[in-house]
Amino acid sequence: MHHLKALSFAVISSLIIFSCDVMNKLSTVSSPNGNLSVTFSLSESGSPQYTVQHGNTQIIDTSGLGFEFRNLPPLKDGLQISSIERRSHNETWQPVWGEQEEVRNHYNELLVSLKETDNQERVVKLRFRVFNDGIGFRYEFPLQKSMTDSLYIMNEQTEFALTDDHTSWWIPADYDSYEYNYKQTKVSEIDASEFAGENERVDRQIDNFNAANTPITMKTGDGLYLSFHEANLTDYAGMTLGVTDDLTLVSELVPWADGTKVKAKAPFSTPWRTIQVGESAGDLAQSFLLQNLNEPNKLEETSWIEPMKYTGIWWEMHIGKSSWGMEEAAEGSFDTPGGSTHGATTENAKRYIDFNERADIKGLLIEGWNTGWEYWGTDSLGFFDFTTPYPDFDLQEVSNYAKERNVALVGHHETSGQAAHYETRLDTAFQLYHDLGIHHIKTGYAGGIIPKGEYHHGQWMVRHYRKVVEKAAEYQIGINAHEPIKGTGLRRTYPNMMTREGIRGMEYNAWSEGMPPEHTTILPFTRVLSGPIDYTPGIFDITFDEYSDEEQVKSTLANQLALYVVLYSPMQMAADLPENYLTDDGNFHPMFQFIRDVAVDWDASHILDAEIGDYVVTARKEKNNDTWFLGAVTDENERTKEVSLNFLDTGKTYKATIYQDADNAHWQDNPTAYEIKTREVTADTTLELWMAPGGGTAISFEAL
Repeated sequence: MHHLKALSFAVISSLIIFSCDVMNKLSTVSSPNGNLSVTFSLSESGSPQYTVQHGNTQIIDTSGLGFEFRNLPPLKDGLQISSIERRSHNETWQPVWGEQEEVRNHYNELLVSLKETDNQERVVKLRFRVFNDGIGFRYEFPLQKSMTDSLYIMNEQTEFALTDDHTSWWIPADYDSYEYNYKQTKVSEIDASEFAGENERVDRQIDNFNAANTPITMKTGDGLYLSFHEANLTDYAGMTLGVTDDLTLVSELVPWADGTKVKAKAPFSTPWRTIQVGESAGDLAQSFLLQNLNEPNKLEETSWIEPMKYTGIWWEMHIGKSSWGMEEAAEGSFDTPGGSTHGATTENAKRYIDFNERADIKGLLIEGWNTGWEYWGTDSLGFFDFTTPYPDFDLQEVSNYAKERNVALVGHHETSGQAAHYETRLDTAFQLYHDLGIHHIKTGYAGGIIPKGEYHHGQWMVRHYRKVVEKAAEYQIGINAHEPIKGTGLRRTYPNMMTREGIRGMEYNAWSEGMPPEHTTILPFTRVLSGPIDYTPGIFDITFDEYSDEEQVKSTLANQLALYVVLYSPMQMAADLPENYLTDDGNFHPMFQFIRDVAVDWDASHILDAEIGDYVVTARKEKNNDTWFLGAVTDENERTKEVSLNFLDTGKTYKATIYQDADNAHWQDNPTAYEIKTREVTADTTLELWMAPGGGTAISFEAL
C-alpha cells in the first residue's frame, strides 16, 4: 500500500544530555553542513534569547523569547537552564505526492529545559532544529503543577532581530485574508495603512498596519535570502509579524473574539517558528523545511489520493456568463458578478464532462449546484445545507454520466464563513460525496466567520480547518481549501490536504484591477513556500471582451501555460471555458496540448534561474516518467534568458516542444500571439528563451 512506501526511511539519530556545569558552554547548535548555527543564551535577568549565524555573518541579532498570560505572571525573566539535550537526525522519506520523489530530513537539535527561579517554578522547553536550509524552534510546556488549569496566552513574545533593513516582499497582517498583491519595500517601509478602508468588510481586518502575514521573504545586502514563517500550526493562533523601529520582527497572534490569543492546557507545544535561508531565491523554493517539521503521514491508506488536472463550472460565473444561484440574488449577496443564467445545470455539467473526456482531463469542479447561493454572504444563517441540489441539477445523473466517461467530479462546499454550521453538516455532506465516489472537495469561507467575532486565522478556525481535513480523510476525500488558513507543512501528515488558495488568485482578474505581471514571479518565493497553490491558471481568452470591456488577465498566453510548472499544485485547473480551448473548426487550440500533457506529480523539481519580482525558470520531471517540463515567466519587462538543459538525463535525446510568445506578443496589446516550435535537445543543449512583456515560455521534453 502507498502508506508503507510513504513511511519508509533510514534514520540515524543520537542523543546527548549535558550536566549543568558544562551546558552554558554548549549552547550553540549548527546545521549538518556547518553553514548555519543558532546560539541560545540567557540574559543577565534570566530571559531566554537566541542569535542566528550564516557562515561568518550574523543574520539574526539577539532576539527575545517569552509569553504573557491572562491568569499567570509573564514567563520571560528569572529563568535558569536545568538541562540541555542534543540530538542529530537523518532520514529520507517519500511523499504520497509532491515536487520530488524523496525528501531528506537532516538536522541537528538542541533542547533547552528552563525553570523559573521564583516561587512559580514553571518549566518551559525550547527545542531548536537546524537544517542546512534553515531553522525551526518551538516552545514546549510539559505537564506541571503550576499549569494544571487552562492557560490563556495574551501575547507570545518571539522576536527576530534583523541585522539590516533588508528588501522584503510582503502582504498585510490581515486576520481574515491573504488576498493582496505583494509589495516590495525595505522592512522599515512595511506600511499597509492604504488598506484601512478594507476593515469595513466583514472578511478583512488589519489591526497593525506595520505588520505582515507570513511567509515574508527578504533579500539581504549580501545577497542572502530569508523567509520567516511557521510550521505545524496545530491548535494555536496564526502568527503575523509586527515591525519595530529597530527592525525587529515581533510575533503578533490573531486573537479570539474575547481578545485572548491562545487557549491551551499543558502539556502542549507551539507551532515551529521558522527561518528558511538560501544563497539564491531558488534555494528557498526548493526547501522542504516546513514539511520536515511536521509529523509523518498518519493515513494508513492513501491509494485514493489522486493528483489531477481539472476544469470547472467556475470561471464563467466570475466573468459574468452565468451565475452561482438559480434565483434572484438577495441584497448583500456575493452572487453578483455572474450573469442571469444558472451555471450548474445538468445540461451544462454534461457539456463539461464531454469536453473532459475528449481532452483526457480527469476532474470537473461544479460550483453553484446546491441551494442557497442567493443568500451567499448575507447575514442569513444556514442557507447552505451542502446536500440539496437546485431543481435544474440532477446530482446522481451527472455523477453517473461522469463515471461512464472516466471523469471525476470535484465536490464543492462554500460555507459563506458559517464554519460552526458547516461542522454540523460535515458527516452528512461528506457521506453524500463518498457514496457518489467523489474523492476531491473544494471548500470555501468567503465572508465573515460565524461564530461572529472570530477570524479566519485565529485559533477557533485553525481548529476548524484541521477538523475538516481529518473528517475528510475518514471519508477518503482530499481538500482544496479556499479562504484557508496558511499552509504550514501539514500536507506531510495529512496528504489529503492537497492544495489551497490563500492568495490573490486568477478570479481577481475577472472583476477587479487584477494583478500585475510581476505577481507570478513573486509567488514562488512567498506564498508558495508555504505549500501548493490553487491559482487556477490556463486562461486562453485573455481579455474576455464578450463579457467585459475593462478587465483582463495581465499575461500572455504562453505565460499562462508556464504557470502549470512555475506554480506547484497537485490539483491544477484548466480554468477557462471549454469553448476557449477549441478553434473555430472544433479542434483543440494548438497551445492547449501543453495543458493536456503537463504533469501534476513530480519526481524532481529545479529552480534553474530566478530573481524575485522579475522572472522565474522552473523545470520538473514527471512522476515515474522520463518526460520533463519547463516553465518560465517574466514581469512587465521583456526578457531573454539562456537556460542550460543539464537537468535532463545524460545520454538521452529529447524532443522539445516549445510554446512561446510570438515576436509581437505583449500582455496588454497582443496577449494571445504565440509560436510553437520543436527541436531535438540533450543535456548539453543551452536554450535561449525570449519572453514578451508579461510573457513566458512552456516546454515539454519527451525522451526519444
